[in-house]
Amino acid sequence: MSLIFETHAHYDDDAFDEDRDSLLLSMKDAGIGEIINVCASPESLKTTKALMEKYDFVYGAAGIHPSDARGLNDDFIEEVRALSRHKKCLAVGEIGLDYYWDKDNKDEQKKWFGRQIELAKEEKLPVIIHSRDAAADTLSCMKDFGAKDAGGVVHCFSYEKEMAREFMNLGFYLGIGGVVTFKNSRKLKETAAYMPLDRILLETDSPYLAPVPYRGKRNCSLYLPYVVKEIAALKGVSEEEVIETTRANALRLFVKSGIKE
Repeated sequence: MSLIFETHAHYDDDAFDEDRDSLLLSMKDAGIGEIINVCASPESLKTTKALMEKYDFVYGAAGIHPSDARGLNDDFIEEVRALSRHKKCLAVGEIGLDYYWDKDNKDEQKKWFGRQIELAKEEKLPVIIHSRDAAADTLSCMKDFGAKDAGGVVHCFSYEKEMAREFMNLGFYLGIGGVVTFKNSRKLKETAAYMPLDRILLETDSPYLAPVPYRGKRNCSLYLPYVVKEIAALKGVSEEEVIETTRANALRLFVKSGIKE
C-alpha cells in the first residue's frame, strides 16, 4: 500500500512542543510518508530548516505568509532565497494574499507575493499559495507575475468550482484537507467532486483545521486518512486510488528533492 504524501504542515508550531519527536517518528507506521513543513513567518525559516535536517522524511518550503507582509524587506527575501537552495527545500511558500485578517495592506501583500513568485521562478521551484477571501486578486497576481511558469498548489482550497477551474487552467494543483469533512463545507465538497483527482494534493495545515471527528482539536498528519475517505466517497473511487494518485501528483510537482518511490 502506498504511503500518503503530506504536502502542507507546520510542525515547528508551538502546538507540537510537548510531543513533536514522538509524533513525527510515528508517521511511517501509520501510513504517512513524506511531509513538507511549510514556512510562514520569518522565524520559521530557521525552524523549518532544523526539522528538515533532523528528520529524513521531512522536507521544506521557504516563504513568508501574507500576514507577515508588514515590514518585509529585501533582506528577508534573500533569507527565503537562501533556504530555497537547501537540498531538501521543495517549494517557495507559503505565499499569497489574506484579506480575512488583513484588509488595509493589500498593496503591500501583493508586492511581496509577486516578489516571491519571481524568486520561485528564479530558483526553479513551484509555489505554495495561501489565498483567503482574496480569490480574484490572487488569480490576478498569479497571472501578472507569471506564476504559471513556476507551477504549484493553491493550498487549503476554499473557493467554488468556477474558481478551481481558473487555477487549474494555470496548471495549478489544489490542496484539500480536513475542511472537506465538515458537514457545512458543501462548496468544497462540490469542488472536490468536480475536479480531476490528478489535480488534488493531500494536506492538513497542521496544527489547524483538523477533520471530523477531531474538528476543533490539534490537527496532525495522522488524520489524513479521514480526508482520503471523504475524497474517495465524493469521487466514487477507492481510498487506495486517492492515496496513489495524490502521491503521484506530489512527486510530479515537487521534483527537486530526488524523492524515490
